[in-house]
Amino acid sequence: MASTIEKKDNSEVVISLEATREEFEAGLKKSYEKNKKKFQVPGFRKGKVPYQLVLQYYGEGVLYDDAIDSIASPAYVEAIKEHDLQVVSRPSIDIKEINENGMKYDLIVTVKPDVKLGQYEGVEVPYSEREVTDETVNNELEAMLKRNASQEEVTDRAVQDGDTVVIDYEGFKDGVAFEGGKGENYNLKIGSHSFIPGFEEQIIGHNIDEEFSIDVTFPEEYHSEELKGAAASFTVKIHAIKAEKLPELDDEFAKDVSEFDTLDELKADIKAKQTERAQKEAKNAFENEVVRVVSDNAEVEIPDCMVDTEVEQMVQQQTASMKQQGLELDMYLKYVGQTMDEFRDSMKPMAKVRVKGNLVLEAISKELKIESTEEDYNNEIETIAKAYNMKKEDVENAIGKDSAYLKESIITRKTVEALAEKAVKTEPKADDEKAEKKPAAKKTAAKKTTTKKTAEKNESEDSEAAPKKTAAKKTTAKKTTKKDAEEKTEE
Repeated sequence: MASTIEKKDNSEVVISLEATREEFEAGLKKSYEKNKKKFQVPGFRKGKVPYQLVLQYYGEGVLYDDAIDSIASPAYVEAIKEHDLQVVSRPSIDIKEINENGMKYDLIVTVKPDVKLGQYEGVEVPYSEREVTDETVNNELEAMLKRNASQEEVTDRAVQDGDTVVIDYEGFKDGVAFEGGKGENYNLKIGSHSFIPGFEEQIIGHNIDEEFSIDVTFPEEYHSEELKGAAASFTVKIHAIKAEKLPELDDEFAKDVSEFDTLDELKADIKAKQTERAQKEAKNAFENEVVRVVSDNAEVEIPDCMVDTEVEQMVQQQTASMKQQGLELDMYLKYVGQTMDEFRDSMKPMAKVRVKGNLVLEAISKELKIESTEEDYNNEIETIAKAYNMKKEDVENAIGKDSAYLKESIITRKTVEALAEKAVKTEPKADDEKAEKKPAAKKTAAKKTTTKKTAEKNESEDSEAAPKKTAAKKTTAKKTTKKDAEEKTEE
């Protein structure tokens, strides 16, 4: 079926098509076969009303929706191929006429916009690498000590900052206990800021078996409408005080937490890993900044539908990420007092940056004739298999031997690498504020994200009490393990 196209503003394309009366009649009969069980005429069993009688009794308009769809759907696919359109939206249909001559109609779609590239080779971008020092190594060692710390009960002193206390508590507003404000045998680390401001600080200085009262004011943004900004008092009783005891930092500790025999060897390994990570961070930051500069140099009018699609992907990613941490997005939004529509709106600026970056990178990859080779594809499969500890064959079965998405990811990465290689590294200015890097390009499928769950389970079922400031998880002391030395360091 021949078609013509007309390009409009905002990357909109109108595809004009026609169907002959014979083609339209065929569509009506397909619609009748699909819907005949719905029709009922006196003298005929339901579903047995003849086609011509349906037309006479109901009128042919009753069959139009499915008839039009059966005609327009294959015609749309054919037109997209005929005119080589890169459609980024669902088509909408505009029926111009239906008569004895057939049907004339338009399909309106949005296509990928044209990109006017600016300078993309040899752009100047600041480069800086985080310095790895003895201090950063010592910070990691200190973190390892804390992960392997033990808890010892204290009986000869009052509560101090950093202690963990086992308490009973109950909250009152205007002298009346409120729902969710009670907990028993609750483990609270002083200084964790897991309760509302002022609660933990007022426990400092009290002793075991002491019962006392503290006064607090709930934050204005608190999730409970009843308690927002409200003054409240809590009765508290301390059952136990536990202090953190760090292991000795020596060769024995190194043997215990790593494959190394001496502390010096462990330090050297930590420094090597921190250096490698710092280099990767600097490389990624530099590449992101190159993409940002190149994207800023280009001109492209981004259709709203592409931004909306990217927002939905970002929402799905955020939802999945929060689930890995044991959180639900809708509960988080409820806590911060934000609707889903407001949440989506807040993501639109970043979504627009990402869409533009991807469009620009796609245009550059075509200019530079960058392709995904068979070797590239196989290497990527092997990288994914290694990252997820899977067999290569299993990855191929899951992704496929000719995944368009994977090829696109490879081309994007190769394009970014080519741009970064030709970019000019400059010294960052001392007075420059470090702007947040905007990830304009899609990440390759090989990147593996891991999220550690370290939530501490409290003994009381009343632990979801009102004093909690956030839904943040509490971290328990990590048992001694040799994996500690292999964990990525974070500053």
